[in-house]
Amino acid sequence: MNSGQTGSLDRVVVVYGGTSAERDVSLKSGAAILAALKRQGVDALGYDPKEGGLAGFERLAPSAVFVALHGRGGEDGTFQGALELLGVPYTGSGVLASALGMDKQRTKQVWQAVGLPTPESIMLSENADWAAVVNQLGLPMMVKPVHEGSTLGISIVKNRDELKAAYTAAAKFDARVMAERFIVGDEYTVALLGDDVLPAIRVEVPGGFYDYEAKYIANTTQYHLPCGLSEQDEQALAALCKEAFLAVGGEGWGRIDVMRDAAGKCWLIEVNTVPGMTDHSLVPQAAAYAGIDFDQLVMRILQTAVQPSMP
Repeated sequence: MNSGQTGSLDRVVVVYGGTSAERDVSLKSGAAILAALKRQGVDALGYDPKEGGLAGFERLAPSAVFVALHGRGGEDGTFQGALELLGVPYTGSGVLASALGMDKQRTKQVWQAVGLPTPESIMLSENADWAAVVNQLGLPMMVKPVHEGSTLGISIVKNRDELKAAYTAAAKFDARVMAERFIVGDEYTVALLGDDVLPAIRVEVPGGFYDYEAKYIANTTQYHLPCGLSEQDEQALAALCKEAFLAVGGEGWGRIDVMRDAAGKCWLIEVNTVPGMTDHSLVPQAAAYAGIDFDQLVMRILQTAVQPSMP
């Protein structure tokens, strides 16, 4: 996405850090991106909005911005809106898709509206009828903060007695909490880069739950490339993910997370409009398997910002 102007690489500012619960991951992503840009000879510098706010950012007078902010305040359309007002080209999705992608429940509603498969969900409250939730979704089920990423605050609920505690844990991260039908099967993630869909990755976690530790800390998580699907099934998965990304207005680059059940049906879980770019992250792994090294990946993402928007 960009602000409608043709950008340049005179001064690229990598914006990372911020104030969300995903700050630590964002700092790692941003540092890796900044180093790659410098290796490629780009006049680039990093900026953490937590340090100087929007006023400090404006003083840098960037010609383009590489958005590496994860979570609220950076991935949710708020920072993108500021960049639109300033007329500064930036990487990734625009205001609408960013805001929508950060809201898991409304993303699912859009997918459902256009006939795309996503697990049934229910919004929870402190006074929810827990028995009715279990009756509708079954067990186990997922409980999630609506506006968090990196699996922060997410629980797998295996019996009714765990449900309220899971709600309370999620509510520490967000005022809006949802329960979602649990899909038993394999987990896949599919990255999108411009008009291309990168090879799917099958994620296998020894503990069975791809949580924050499995994503960013543990070395036991296995990432299968090739993912093990037949060529026909992987093409179908790629087409589904591209349709899902476009349905929410996604642009530039992103990632779709999917569960595939025992019958072979794929279920859309969520969209990531500013995926991680750490040494454990999935988009760089998929790109590398496709023959795109990290520096090339960063430059290709940056080009999505400096090229003019289609009319």
